[in-house]
Amino acid sequence: MSEINDKLSQAEALKDEGKFDESISLLLEILEEDPQHAICHFTLAVLYGKVDQHAKAVEHGETAVDLDPTDPFSYTAMSVTYQRAYAGTDDHSYITKAEEAMEKSRLVAQQQQVPGQGPSC
Repeated sequence: MSEINDKLSQAEALKDEGKFDESISLLLEILEEDPQHAICHFTLAVLYGKVDQHAKAVEHGETAVDLDPTDPFSYTAMSVTYQRAYAGTDDHSYITKAEEAMEKSRLVAQQQQVPGQGPSC
């Protein structure tokens, strides 16, 4: 697992340096070893959006959400991915998907609130 963490750190550094293609390659190597690595899928969603490969961005984002469906942030991140895909493609279906993802984020967050601990009126 340490090797995967090292590769993930390297991929993040490459992303920060603007070396998106190199970062993508390293993240894909990690997924060959661990196809269920949600962070890699989230990072690939961001990177593929940056290199105008929006279909791949959406694919990896949706996979990440499937791997971690109980985290409201997963859906928020997916909404952003859909919004960026819309901006890059002008495909209006992404707007609907972005809105649905945000609603799902709110629902998941509400389900996780402890009864009696939510906001008071």
